Amino acid sequence: MCSASCERGCRPEAASARTGRARPRLLALLACVGGLFAALPVSADQQRDPELQQVLERAIAQAQCFTDHYDSAVWYTLMEPRLRVIVKEKNERMDILQQVYCETHRPGEARLPPGLVMALIAVESRFDRWAVSSAGAVGLMQVMPFWPEKLGMQRSELVHVAPNIHMGCAILRFYLGSEHNDVRKALARYNGSPGKREYPDLVITQWTHWRGADDLGFPVAAGNSATSAAAAH
Repeated sequence: MCSASCERGCRPEAASARTGRARPRLLALLACVGGLFAALPVSADQQRDPELQQVLERAIAQAQCFTDHYDSAVWYTLMEPRLRVIVKEKNERMDILQQVYCETHRPGEARLPPGLVMALIAVESRFDRWAVSSAGAVGLMQVMPFWPEKLGMQRSELVHVAPNIHMGCAILRFYLGSEHNDVRKALARYNGSPGKREYPDLVITQWTHWRGADDLGFPVAAGNSATSAAAAH
């Protein structure tokens, strides 16, 4: 996900299809994306790690995520004013916050720092669920469009908040585990640019804005040092 929005190694900003005129065309665009993606130059892994299919199959089979109102109340109170500046529609704003908090605290899975996920979404799509990159990645967390077909889903589901964040968090959690909770290396792999600093630096800079108490244990990397995050369950 070169920001997966970032064209797998080009610019870091996500492509956006936010205009009203562009939205009716999105489903047709998604239908064509598979053919377009095949013609694009391959860079890094582009979410093609063999183990990822099993990770996402397990994620899709999991029960719907529900947030404990009391546990999440403080985080909502902290994050809602920040997100309000970007996402004007209240229901969509609350849906994003609910899904991010819930997926990062999903029982039985390694905890993810919710502020890091918010930072990643900010870089990938600027919280635009209709965003489609030139590499074909779709939605808030810029999930590649071949995954729905592999998992028996419709490509159009990637523009919905819950399935996109569910799959994006599963992918990020997989890369964090593979990289022994080194946040910088995991972000670079999520972006499809291992060994490069630009994308991890962008996300970590954003993380300072979205960081909250639930991110404790995942220190922000500084300088050239790698970040080793002690992921708590």
